[in-house]
Amino acid sequence: MKEAEKKDKKAVEQDEVETLKKDEDLQNELNEEEIREKEVSETCEKEEKTLEEELECLKKENADLKDQYLRKLAEFDNYRKRMIKEKQEAIDYANTNLLLDLLTTLDDFDRAIQAASQNSGEEKKGDKKQAEGSILEGLCLMNKQMLSMLEKKYNLLPFGKAGESYDHDRHEAIGSMQMPVAEPVLAEVYLKGYLLKERVIRPAKVMVHMPDGTETEK
Repeated sequence: MKEAEKKDKKAVEQDEVETLKKDEDLQNELNEEEIREKEVSETCEKEEKTLEEELECLKKENADLKDQYLRKLAEFDNYRKRMIKEKQEAIDYANTNLLLDLLTTLDDFDRAIQAASQNSGEEKKGDKKQAEGSILEGLCLMNKQMLSMLEKKYNLLPFGKAGESYDHDRHEAIGSMQMPVAEPVLAEVYLKGYLLKERVIRPAKVMVHMPDGTETEK
């Protein structure tokens, strides 16, 4: 009987030992699982952080590339506009030298008309006066036709008349006189100026009346 009790007691103790061992093994497994989960979680957090950093880096790089693209696009657009403008100016002013050479002929016409006008004012016999009048009319007509052709075909325009306001960008003052005027004005035009489109290709040579101060005092 005692031996049976001893065996039962021993069996119980052995069961308890095995149970404790199983509990210990289970706890160890749980601890290991917890450690693995923690490691996995930390790894995921690191990877997530790395991905976020890479994403921010890519966003910044994309923004930089977009900025560079827009800058290059603006530079190219400005270059294209400049090339178009320069090409158009080259076309518009391609005949500048030719027209400058023609200005001498136009000046000669003006001088001839001025001389013919002075001669026609003198007292002369009828036939001679009539002939000179016809010459003057012919010169004026030829001059008018030439100026009209140059204006229509090349946009060449003369400028410079006595009484106009003086503009240093358009007029070249040969001399000046103090006069009772409010602002500088053209007193006399010695040589007409010419515009090709909107560009002055030759300034007018003029005598200028400058304010003497009396007009301002009034």
